[in-house]
Parts: sequence; C-alpha cells; structure tokens
Amino acid sequence: MITIRELAMEDYPQVIALWEKTENIGISSADSIDNLELFLKRNPGLSFVAEDDHFIMGAVLGGHDGRRGAIYHLAVQKEYRGKNIGKFLLDRCLEGFKQVGIERCHIHVYADNQQGLKFWQKNGWFLRPELLLLSIDINQSVEINR
Repeated sequence: MITIRELAMEDYPQVIALWEKTENIGISSADSIDNLELFLKRNPGLSFVAEDDHFIMGAVLGGHDGRRGAIYHLAVQKEYRGKNIGKFLLDRCLEGFKQVGIERCHIHVYADNQQGLKFWQKNGWFLRPELLLLSIDINQSVEINR
C-alpha cells in the first residue's frame, strides 16, 4: 500500500538515487546530505515521499521564502508513473504551503522537458512567458548534472 509521508533524513540514500536517475532533474552540490538537512529544517512539513514497504517510489522537495513557494525535484520512479503518485506528492506539498500562508508557488522546468511541462500544466500550472530566469553562482561555479 502506497503511503505519502514527510521526507526524513533517513530517506536521503533512496531519494538522491531517485533524483540522480530521473531524467530532467539537475543535481548539484545544493543536493548534498548536509544541504538537504538544512533545507528540511528551514521548510518543515513541505517535502514528502511516496513509499510502499520502505521502498521510495517518489519524492518532492518544497520550500518557501515567506512569500512564494517553490517546488524542487518532484520525481517518480519510471515504473510507478501514471498512477497519480506525482499528483499526490504535489497536492501534499501545496497543502503544506497553504497551511503556512503561501499563496503562489513556482517550479523551474527545463525548456526541453515536454513530459514535465505536460504534467505541470495538466495539474493547473501556467507558463509565465513574460518572465525570464537569471542565476548567479555566489561562492563558486555550480556544476549541475542532468
């Protein structure tokens, strides 16, 4: 039986393995075990896993800055896709945002990730063509493995 529960640090080995093997998820040093621990402490009740008998088949990270929410690394194992697991994870994350007063949430999607774009739009998300994303690496160049 699939259950959705809050992501715990003990889940890190399975969750990072899931993210690393999922297409169109960029992994960087921000995803280290230490950084994930800090992220979860700053954003309690916003990150979840879907599991069955201790096997994690999906995971999502959610966080906010007090004004806007952000979803990172929503992933479901290939063999479990199409069973609404991603939607269940997303809904739990959005409910968590609602409970802490966040009214809008964002997600970054690679421009060539057509499957991802379909998922997000099917679930009510809309493109913001008037916005462009700009980034800067503050301390050092960040390498993203995709």
